[in-house]
Amino acid sequence: MRARISSDKLTIFSYFIAVILVGAALLSLPAAWGGDEPLGVLNALFTATSAVCVTGLIVVDTTEFTRFGQTIILLLIQFGGLGIVTFATLFVASSRNRVSLLNRGMIQEMYIEEVDANPRRIVLHIVIVTVAIELAGFLVLAMRFKFLGIDAPMFSSLFLAVSAFCNAGFSVFSDSLNRFSGDWLVTMIFMLLIVGGGLGFVVIRDLSRVFMRTKRHLAYHSRVVLMMTAVLILFGFASFYMLEYDNAYAQLPMPHKLMAALFQSVTARTAGFDTVAQGALSLPSLIFVMMLMFIGGSPGSTAGGVKTTTMFMAIMAAMKGTEADGSFSYAGGLVSSERLAKAFGILVKAMAIVLLSFIALLAFEGARSQNSFSDLMFEAVSAFGTVGLSRGVTARLGAFSKITLIMTMFAGRVGLFAMALRLPSDRIERFAEYPREDLMLG
Repeated sequence: MRARISSDKLTIFSYFIAVILVGAALLSLPAAWGGDEPLGVLNALFTATSAVCVTGLIVVDTTEFTRFGQTIILLLIQFGGLGIVTFATLFVASSRNRVSLLNRGMIQEMYIEEVDANPRRIVLHIVIVTVAIELAGFLVLAMRFKFLGIDAPMFSSLFLAVSAFCNAGFSVFSDSLNRFSGDWLVTMIFMLLIVGGGLGFVVIRDLSRVFMRTKRHLAYHSRVVLMMTAVLILFGFASFYMLEYDNAYAQLPMPHKLMAALFQSVTARTAGFDTVAQGALSLPSLIFVMMLMFIGGSPGSTAGGVKTTTMFMAIMAAMKGTEADGSFSYAGGLVSSERLAKAFGILVKAMAIVLLSFIALLAFEGARSQNSFSDLMFEAVSAFGTVGLSRGVTARLGAFSKITLIMTMFAGRVGLFAMALRLPSDRIERFAEYPREDLMLG
């Protein structure tokens, strides 16, 4: 039984590892690299992992890749953004793993409500929604870039639209999006793409049904996701505006201060773009950024992190307490003790991954005085949350530190999902009852 569980989860790992390795091999080709110095195997592997895990951390400037190399990165990003969602849906509902009651619950909790539908039709819907949103963003950005005189406006807008919706953070500009810090239209398009990609396909479908009046009310999951998304964006916006008013935003006019604070709040949870360099932020702001990166987006989305719903359950359980059976209620909904236990399990695993990554970075980079304690912690959280924000540390890391971040990005994107995956053989009948024991707290 355990062998079956390990085999099923190994299939998921193997699938994504294979794509990363193929991507790294393609990026290593002379036709993909245009830099003065050789790219190197490790840097190619790091770039491919960052793209597939939709992270955006880079060890070499993306502009140094040729158009062929940038196209490979674009395809890896698109696969990474859709890979977990589509692969999980098809895998769980495949002929080998038929849609049992257990798998039906797994699909429903991760991605979709209509588990009785054809899984391939569900995947087709996800692809159509993705292409439609990315196409809309591409068209607006292309017109704006052409008006602004941006080089290769069509390819640049396509690359950035896909990167933004997939919450990847890769940019074809060396300064990320700093050149657009005062452009309301470009900034708003990016924020809409980032937020849309981070909501999850369940919520997008639910919103479209309510908007088209084929459904009267939003599902409980959608309401929680939208509430948490709004709260986190507004909380981050107010925090960054106040903390950086006379610091990183000191030289910006008032409208640009507001726009920079709002964009920082949106991009910090999932995307990894920046309009103001992260190295300019104060320490309190860095702490807020790390909190947002750790939380991430919502279930079934292109974003990483522990997810908004996980944090919602943890916060509500801490504030409201639980019923005798371990459940809690909020806004007309009852969250079971099993779901709450799973949320805390995800939090513990996530904190363990971040802590181990941070300790490894400290061990490997301890002698490098230019890498501060906060910089390395920021890097570890960004890699786990698959965000991609950096304080300029990534490119100067040593080989072992790069390998550490590769594993952290992979764990943040694929690991938590695989650990949480429930398959029919996961359920083990308990034939023995053990006495209930109490442990002291506090």
